[in-house]
Amino acid sequence: MFSPSQEEHCAPNKEPVKYGELVVLGYNGSLPNGDRGRRKSRFALYKRPKANGVKPSTVHVISTPQASKAISSKGQHSISYTLSRNQTVVVEYTHDKDTDMFQVGRSTESPIDFVVTDTISGSQNNDETQITQSTISRFACRIVCDRSPPYTARIFAAGFDSSKNIFLGEKAAKWKNPDGHMDGLTTNGVLVMHPKGGFTEESKPGVWREISVCGDVYTLRETRSAQQRGKLVENETNVLQDGSLIDLCGATLLWRTADGLFHTPTQKHIEALRQEINAARPQCPVGLNTLAFPSINRKDVVEEKQPWAYLSCGHVHGYHNWGHRSDTEANERECPMCRTVGPYVPLWLGCEAGFYVDAGPPTHAFTPCGHVCSEKSAKYWSQIPLPHGTHAFHAACPFCAAQLSGEHNCVKLIFQGPID
Repeated sequence: MFSPSQEEHCAPNKEPVKYGELVVLGYNGSLPNGDRGRRKSRFALYKRPKANGVKPSTVHVISTPQASKAISSKGQHSISYTLSRNQTVVVEYTHDKDTDMFQVGRSTESPIDFVVTDTISGSQNNDETQITQSTISRFACRIVCDRSPPYTARIFAAGFDSSKNIFLGEKAAKWKNPDGHMDGLTTNGVLVMHPKGGFTEESKPGVWREISVCGDVYTLRETRSAQQRGKLVENETNVLQDGSLIDLCGATLLWRTADGLFHTPTQKHIEALRQEINAARPQCPVGLNTLAFPSINRKDVVEEKQPWAYLSCGHVHGYHNWGHRSDTEANERECPMCRTVGPYVPLWLGCEAGFYVDAGPPTHAFTPCGHVCSEKSAKYWSQIPLPHGTHAFHAACPFCAAQLSGEHNCVKLIFQGPID
């Protein structure tokens, strides 16, 4: 045990307090062109050296655009709600010494801490699907963390721009609450889903909700950008939990608390599991050649020893070029072991540790992409409806964002051990 004086002496070298991490779904450990600066596949939120949070203070009701400009250019944070051409409500915000604010959005301007771009699902990750018009807001949302334990993190729609302003124009959904304070929604909305039972082996999907600019919780609008807001959900809050999902209409983020990450398998653990599978020398039951999962930094190149699987039955093979059922269905093959017909794909290890709900061995593959992870992680993600476009929901692989299909969205893999 430290004596108090020793503890104080060591204090400056203490690790900064970590609030949690945001992990973008669809990236298996890093962005396709590598993580750079504020553009990366995961973002850790640490306690700032000085608090930068803000809280609402003065409210002004203004009848001329000039006056509203004057207030919003005072160098103070503010939110402007344009009600009509001749009426704007401006809510000024003042410094809050008890919170840290982090902003997420598509803009690369300095107020954005974590730059997020549209996720192209792995099954169509080619040049033809380049996004012409992003649906992610430039200043999409802000996460405000308490600087003292238990370091509660809350999410709010919209972020402050370079002039420290949030503008909700005439077309944005906005309203005055019974207690008199103004609130509104962003164009395509910020949706949040808190899983039931945290982010554990026992977790179940929760219900998707929309978060307002002031952090209230609403049922979903009919479509993402409908003018009419949903109903206020009074018994729910904007507090993020371990495993909460945040959808920005074009990208979905997973929130992991520092404590949750402490109980999650590490990159080292996943690498050890990979080596363990390879050490068991699984074989192709037809070619009898030994199979091996490629190393984590070679996760995009199909290698000679790469395991392939028939996703309808789960039998694992080496690559071979027979079993085509027809010229039209290029990827429909007949398994030589059990005659089941279905997709035949290379298997990839899921490398992003943040997506695992347990530390179990990689025994299951998502269909149709072939990403492999633990049984409980595969089953958890298989039942989560993720927002897609402006009004659809479907389950997707967390490692590549491909839409899941097949009987259960995932399959148990059947490896054949060495014959000798």
